This record gives sequence, structure tokens and C-alpha cells, in this order.
Amino acid sequence: MTDLKWPNEAGPPETGPEGDGPDAGAARTPDGAEPGEGVPRGGRNVLGGLIAPDVGELLEARRYNQARQELMGLEPADIADVLSALGDEQEALAFRLLPHDLAADVFAYLDPQSQEALLSKLTNEQAARILNEMDPDDRTALLEELPGPVARRLIAMMDPKERAITQAIFNYPPDTVGRLMSPDYVRVKPDWTVSHAIEHIRRVGKDAETVNVIYVTDERGILIDDLRIRQFLFAEPDQTVRSLMDGNFVALRATDEQAEAVRVLRKYDRSALPVLDSRGVLLGIVTADDVADVAEEEATEDIQKLGGMEALGAPYLAVPFRTMIQKRAGWLAVLFIGEMMTATAMGFFQHEIAAAVVLALFVPLIISSGGNSGSQAASLMIRALALGEVTLRDWWRIFGREIRNGLALGGVLGGIGVLRVLLWDSFGWTDYGPHVLLIALTVGLSLVGVVTWGTLSGSMLPFLLKRLGFDPATSSAPFVATLVDVTGLVIYFTIAAALLRGTLL
Repeated sequence: MTDLKWPNEAGPPETGPEGDGPDAGAARTPDGAEPGEGVPRGGRNVLGGLIAPDVGELLEARRYNQARQELMGLEPADIADVLSALGDEQEALAFRLLPHDLAADVFAYLDPQSQEALLSKLTNEQAARILNEMDPDDRTALLEELPGPVARRLIAMMDPKERAITQAIFNYPPDTVGRLMSPDYVRVKPDWTVSHAIEHIRRVGKDAETVNVIYVTDERGILIDDLRIRQFLFAEPDQTVRSLMDGNFVALRATDEQAEAVRVLRKYDRSALPVLDSRGVLLGIVTADDVADVAEEEATEDIQKLGGMEALGAPYLAVPFRTMIQKRAGWLAVLFIGEMMTATAMGFFQHEIAAAVVLALFVPLIISSGGNSGSQAASLMIRALALGEVTLRDWWRIFGREIRNGLALGGVLGGIGVLRVLLWDSFGWTDYGPHVLLIALTVGLSLVGVVTWGTLSGSMLPFLLKRLGFDPATSSAPFVATLVDVTGLVIYFTIAAALLRGTLL
């Protein structure tokens, strides 16, 4: 790895036009204040990308104190944006200008690819220091993204305490709440006085993930209540913690799926949730920011699946070309084969088409309307299932509701279709012949049938997939559209054969 020195570590200083090397004054702001003092963090409402060119120019000119000042005036998330906008070498140089505690905060906001690239430029000691100072949940998320050998090497370099915490979290299966939880929380005993509890919070709270919620456990570590910090602040000092308790709390199990954490946090509007084992022992907490990340990942996966492809599992630009093709080609091939059935269906009705060529004019109109209605219904059901608004037991209610919706929507489109045929014929734009009314009726009834079928297919397919244990999002809009294209042709030509027999057919 490239040997990059941290501030205040031994190493030859680099001098520039201002005579300040990247290690000079790194633990001080230019006015001599301690890191974070004298420079209002978050006091500048700027985007990191707008600051990056300035910082890059300062680094290029070796004006390290000024570059540090620019960075220290930003929030960690904005500093991460600045670093990401710099080149690899400048990113590493700017990162080493930051104090250790701020560097760990900034590192957590970088995307996994930037984190891995930055780790490769740090010494083992520097990498271990960053990992030790990261929040356990952020550290776990990073290590999950790294290749196995790299992750094991970094874990081996960590402090024994932090290594034990990390290994304990990794014992839980992926996508479970246990992988999200942090062991940094504040707990008190029920027999303590409020003054004792507040003193304890002051002593240990600075290292906690949050102090908005304080957890009450018994002598065995079993959670018996959670209390808001304001309850302590407004209580009398000699009151006991037990007198503040009501015994009502919401908790997760470490083995619960992460999607369950999203649902519970949204339902109860909490900033943090306790995580328990099977005996009720408090293991850690899950905070809203971690759950928000899970919600974003799940929404991204569902959106990508709705587009008719596999979930990428990484930012778009970070996905290799070969992986991108693999993720997209499979579903495209399946959809292509499905669309081939459309040609087969049209071949089955080729005699009807030959006898009444005018029927072919409305094929795109008919099948696209059915596909659109099916895509709408599928999208609504997939999202409703994801949010817990409906369950598998509601399928019959949805079935009845979507029949009515399909008939109503089909009636609207069918009316527009009939009007279109009659208007075009009346104004002489298209001559549909002496049987224009029958053609208009065929188009109108076909739209009612196809739209109703598309709505039913789109709404029921997610329930079927979920019942079979698959992700409902795989009933993507293109898949539903392909299914309805084939069946829509059958409905259209069947209605046409019934209404036009003896006239055009």
C-alpha cells in the first residue's frame, strides 16, 4: 500500500508555496484552534461538488492549510462528496488532512468503491485506526462489500474489542436485523434514581449511537422498557427509573429480516429500535438512518425489477460491463421469447386478418392498452405488498376490486376507441367500409375485455409469486405486458370472429 502519513505522525513534511506540508498543523485549524473549533461545522450551505474544484486547486498548489480549512467547514457527508469528486491521489491526500475522528465519520459516507480504493492507499495501521473508530454497523456494511481475503485481513488488524463486536455481528445471516444493529447504546437499571441515570448518560452517552432513547434492563440484561430522554429531563432527581416506566415498548429480533425493521420503524415512528435475542436480552439497537438505507436499497431493487431486469446490487457506474449484460440479457431473452408467442397468435388468426385486413390496424392499440393496464395494476400491487397495505389474505378483495376497475377503465378506453373509428370514417380520413359500426363495436368490446384481463393479470400475478415464495417485484411491467400481449390478441380476434362472421369474415 502507499505509505500515507496521518497528521502528527512521523514523516518528512512536504513544503509548498506557503511552507505548510500535509502534516503541518493537521491537528489545528489555521488560527490555532483545535479541530472543529473556530470553524462552524455545517455553517455553509454548499454542495460538496462545488467545493471540490477549489480544494483540488489548493492541493495542486500545496496549500494544505487552506484546503484543510475548506474541508473542516463542511459536514462529513459534504466532505465525502468533495473527496469523491477529486482524483484518486488528491482524494487520499485530502483525506489524510482530516483529524482521526472526523476522518472516520467521513469514511462512512463514501460509497463502497471509494472506501475500498482509499483503504488500498493507507497503511495497515491507518486502515485499522479508521475501522476501529467507525460505528459498528457502518463498519460491517463496509466489510460486507470487500473481497473475503481483504475483509479478513482488516478484521485481524482491529482492536480485540472491536474485532469481537464485528465477528458477533457477522454471525447473523445477511439481510437480517442482526447485521444492522449497533452495540453502542445507553441502558440503565430500574432501581436507579433519575439523577444517577442522568449522570450515567453523561458518562457513557458520548459513545452511544443515540441518546434519544434510554433502555431499561434487569440484572440479566433482559429489556423491560425504553424511555425517552425527555422523561429523565423533566423528572424529579430522586424519582426512580421504575416510576417512569409503563412497560410498553417495540422491539425487533436479531433474526428478523431487515424489511421488518423498515416496516416497524415506519409504523411506530421511532428514531431507534432495540434488538433482542430469543430470550429477550438486549443485544443492540437499529437506528433510523440505517433503516433508511435498507429502505432505499429495497426500493431501488424493486424499481430495477419492475423495469424487467435483475437488481444490480451496486451503483450504476460501479457495475462492470459484463455484469450489466448478465443482469439485463436474461430477462430480455425471456421477454423476447414471450413476444414470439404474439407472432404465433397472429399466425393462428391469419385467415381472419387476410379476410379483414382492417383488423390488423388496431392490433397495436389493443395489445398496448392491455399491457399498460396490466403494468399499472402490477406496480400498484407490488408497492402495496411491500408497504404491508395488503396481504395474501386480501387477494379475493383485490380480485373483485380489480374486475370493477378493469371494466370501468376498459369502458373508458373502449368508448374512446369506438369514437376514434367513427370519427375517422365520418371525416373520410380512413374508409372502414359499410360495416364501420361492427368494426367500432369490435374495437370497443375488445378494449373492455383486454383491459379487464390485463388489470386482473397485473394485480393477481404478484400475489401468486409471493405465495410461491418469490419476490413479487419479478412480475415486472414488461413481463405483464408480454403476457397480456399474447392473450390480448386471442381476445381481440375471438371477439372479431364472433361479431364479423357473415360480414367481413
